[in-house]
Parts: sequence; C-alpha cells; structure tokens
Amino acid sequence: MHALYLLIPALCILAIAYRYYSAFIAAKVMMLDDTRKTPAHEKYDGSNYFPTARWVLFGHHFAAITGAGPLIGPVLAMQFGWAPGFLWILAGVCLAGAVHDMMLLWASTRSGGRSLPEIAREHIGSVAGVTATIAVLFILVIALAGLGIVVVNALAESAWGTFTIASTIPTAVFIGFYMFKWRKGKTQEATIIGMALMLAGVYYGEKIAASSFGHLFVLTPHQITLALCIYAFVAAITPVWALLTPRAYLSSYMKIGTIGLLAVGVIVVNPKLEMPMMGQWTSGGGPILGGPLFPFLFITIMCGSISGFHALVGSGTTSKMVDKESDIRPVAYAAMLMEGLVGIMALIAAAALHPGDFYAINTSPAVFKTLGLEMVNVPTLAVEVGENVIGRTGGAVSLALGMAQIFSALPGMKSLVSYWYHFAIMFEALFILTTIDSGTRIGRFLLQESLGKVYKPFANPNWMVGTAISSAIMVLLWGYFIWTGSIGTIWPMFGIANQLLAAVALAIATSVVINMGRAKVAWVTALPLLFVTFTTLVAGFMSVRDNYWPKAISGNPALTMMGWVDTVCTIIMMVCAVIILGAAVRKWMKVLGGGSPALATDAEPA
Repeated sequence: MHALYLLIPALCILAIAYRYYSAFIAAKVMMLDDTRKTPAHEKYDGSNYFPTARWVLFGHHFAAITGAGPLIGPVLAMQFGWAPGFLWILAGVCLAGAVHDMMLLWASTRSGGRSLPEIAREHIGSVAGVTATIAVLFILVIALAGLGIVVVNALAESAWGTFTIASTIPTAVFIGFYMFKWRKGKTQEATIIGMALMLAGVYYGEKIAASSFGHLFVLTPHQITLALCIYAFVAAITPVWALLTPRAYLSSYMKIGTIGLLAVGVIVVNPKLEMPMMGQWTSGGGPILGGPLFPFLFITIMCGSISGFHALVGSGTTSKMVDKESDIRPVAYAAMLMEGLVGIMALIAAAALHPGDFYAINTSPAVFKTLGLEMVNVPTLAVEVGENVIGRTGGAVSLALGMAQIFSALPGMKSLVSYWYHFAIMFEALFILTTIDSGTRIGRFLLQESLGKVYKPFANPNWMVGTAISSAIMVLLWGYFIWTGSIGTIWPMFGIANQLLAAVALAIATSVVINMGRAKVAWVTALPLLFVTFTTLVAGFMSVRDNYWPKAISGNPALTMMGWVDTVCTIIMMVCAVIILGAAVRKWMKVLGGGSPALATDAEPA
C-alpha cells in the first residue's frame, strides 16, 4: 500500500464534509445570522473583545487548537496499524470533532462570549456550571503542563531550536502593530513580511547556534521552563492583537505550509506504507500502549479527531473576536478539518518507517530486544541527523524522522536530512507553544469568572490587578508540574480527561440546541456525544482497573504514589463528567416534556 491511496480519498472526503455537512449545520441547526451583533462588537474593548478578519481569526483559532495531539497521537496509535487510526481520524473529524468545535464557538458567540462553564450554568443548571468549572480548570492545567514538558524536552540544550522559537515573539509583536495599528487592513502585506521573518528565524537559528553567541541559547530544562512561564504570563495579560493573535496567525501559516509541503512530498515521492495495516497488538499488551484497540485508540488519537480542549479555545478567546456569525463556519469547522489533515499526514509519515525502525525509536532498548525486529534505516538516519534517535520515546522523534525521510526524497534534497529533521522538531514545538499561550489566557478568563463571584472586580477582564493575579495562578500551577517533573504521573490521564471534556462540551451543545426549540436536529451533537462518552468512560474504567490501581497497591514506593494520583484524578474526572451529563439529560427530558426552554425568546422552528 502506498501513501496516495490514503491521501487522495482523505482530501476528497474532507472537502465534501465542509461543502455539505457544515453547510447543513450552519443553516438548519445554528441558523447563522449576520444581522446579529457579535460579542466582539457589543463588548468591544480593544483588548479581549476585538473584531478580527475571518482568515486572521482562522489562523489564530487553528494555531490555538492544534497542539501536539494531531502529531503525536496518530504516531503512538501506529501500534494498532495504520488503518484504525486513519479511519478514526477521517470519520471523527468530519462527524464529531469539527461539529463539536463549530457548535461550541456558535454557542459562546450567541451567549455573549461566555466560557464553557458559564454556558453550562445557563443551559443546564448551577450544579453543572460549578462542576464544569472544576473539571475544565483541572484539565487545562494538565494539558498545559503536559504540552509544556514536550517543549522543554525538545528545546533543552538546543541553541538552534531555542533561538528559532524565541525569534517568533518579537516578530509577532512587530506584525501585531503593523497589521492592527500602522497598516490596518493590510493583512496580505503583514502576512508576507511576517512569514519572511519567521523563515529567517529558522534559517539563522542554525547559524546562531554555530556562532560564538550560540551558548547564550543553550538553556537547561529549568531555564526553559522559567522562560516559558514568563512568556505565557505576558501573553495572557497583553492585548490579543499585540502578541497572541499575530503570533498564532503567523504560526498557523507555517504549520499549514509545512503540512502542505509534506502533502506535496507524499504526492511526489508516494512512499510505501511499511507499517502493517493492522498491528499485532489490537487485543492489548503492546510495547507502546498497553490497552486494546477498543477503546484506547479513541483516547490516544484525540485532537486529530475530536478534542475537548478546542471547546475552551472557541469559548475562551475565539468567540470574543468573531466579526460576524457567518465567519463561524470557516473559522471552526474548516480549522478542525485542517487539523484532521495534520493527523493524517502525521500518520502517513510514521507509517513510512519500517516496523523495526519505528519500534527502535518508540520503545526502550530493553523492550525492543524482546520484539524480534531488526532496525533498517535508523542507524544511518541517526548519523545523518547528528543525534541519537534510538529509544527516544513519545512519538515526536519518529514523526520528525518520518517527515525528514519524505522531504529528503524530493529532488535535490538528499543532502538536507539533518536540516529537515531539525525543522520538523521546530515545527512540532511551534504547534505546542501557540496552544500554551492561548490556553493560559483561557485559564485566566475562567479564573476571573469564578473569582468574580467572590470578589466582583475579578469579573471585569480589563481589571489589570485581577488579570495579573489570575494569569499568575494559571502559570504557577502548570509551571510547577513542569518544574518538578511530576506531570509524568498525570500525563497518562490526559487522553481520558480531554475526551471527557469533549463529551461535556457536546452535552452542553445539545442542551443549547434543545433549549432553542430545535430538538429535531439535536442528533447532530447527540450521536457523537454517545460515542465519545461510552468509549472514554470504558477507557477510564479499564485504565484504573488494569493500570493505575495495581500500581497504587503494588507496595513499590516508586509506583505507589503515581498509582494513587492517577487513580484518584481519573475517578474525579469521570465523576464530574457523569454529574454534568446526568444534569443535561434531566434538563432535556424536562424541556422535551413541555417545560420552558432556557432561551424561549430565541427559539425558532428547526
């Protein structure tokens, strides 16, 4: 099997889904109306509520939602073979993930830019609102800490990588002023200049690393963690137009450009998929993922198919920048389809590796010896990229090598394997950083909403004291886990927590549709809700039963604490999700039984 047999059908299906299914949802479920004033206009403050051009907002949203998930998840799930992951990404993104993203952005926009917990409070009830706040903040801290560790590990002791990433910050500030203040409306000019500066940062990163100044950018993990915390804090309190939006916008074009180039590489090279269609560990017991294909495939591949974190972005920052309602469809649904394509490209790049090479990278040397496989290209590739790549678990290195193999097979690129490998590592880091700065800002909004119920000034997002305190709390929480490294005990729960949040978001979206008198089309969100809820709760139960709890009672001091933390936190997350889902079902039954919907004045026939 060759890569084109996956890529061409995938592109066709994604295009059909956008053209027809998203149009159906926009017209029949959401009934988008450009005569309505969006929160960006109603609450305009020049900082948080800021009308933004459609494609600039698309860039911000895509960059914010597209973290490590669509890159790493498909690679790790390769243990089950490439077919299950390919089918789940394609079906999940069209029928669940893009629907989830578009519906939550619409719900938040219609409710004045409110956050996910506030929408839950409005449409389901106060208990659901409080529970959602706890669940969302918990998941957000875990997500940002987990993503941050990936960045720290990728950039530690790497002058080239650190310089390249650091250079994107002043570039973003310059482009923010250029696009929104100095040459307002000249988006194309800003894009060309910004992309040139971004590529210059990548190009000169290698030269700076080799110069006498290179040692200035060789940072320890703790130094990178501190720098990351400072950057996230500044990004969270700075007006969105000055840093976050232009950086995300420019990063998104680098991401899309790289994926586009990878697609061209796949079309030209048409690499053979060396990994099997179905892996031998579909029943469980694999060397990378211990659980069986069902349900662990659906919590391993998250962001490429459906991700609850996206609901936080849509309701946290994007809804405050929507210029008109018709922009919701291209901003949310199209951005999620693009993320699905990222997942498919990552899957193809990983599947192009020989099985022996793939497992040599993604398992420890001791485990690899037990698999009976032989390395094919890894020893040569390690010499060509100038780094030891054996036993570099986690998916990032194998993905970068897979991408480098495809890029270097293009005409005239054979001698640039090392460059393409390091470029791919930086490409992955850019994906993650734009999620961290947006996620910190979202956490700041959530904290301000919650603290505002205790001390009213906190509810004002423009109160700088409250903004600074809330931002600092978020940064300290996820920064602490990175600094101590204890996120390693929580990371296994990230997939479960993220998908539980997706289920909660879909339940809220279903509640909004039913409350607005459109129950006939509520199946659009209800069906993916049922699937995601079932698979994730089963995965959570199996993880506690087979993995976390046995560690907690093992008597091994190195495993006991980890097992207890994983067990307790997973159970808390599952209980929160069940409480919210139960409250939502009760609300639906009441409304469908003749009770008054929450938004009776806005109800329109479906």
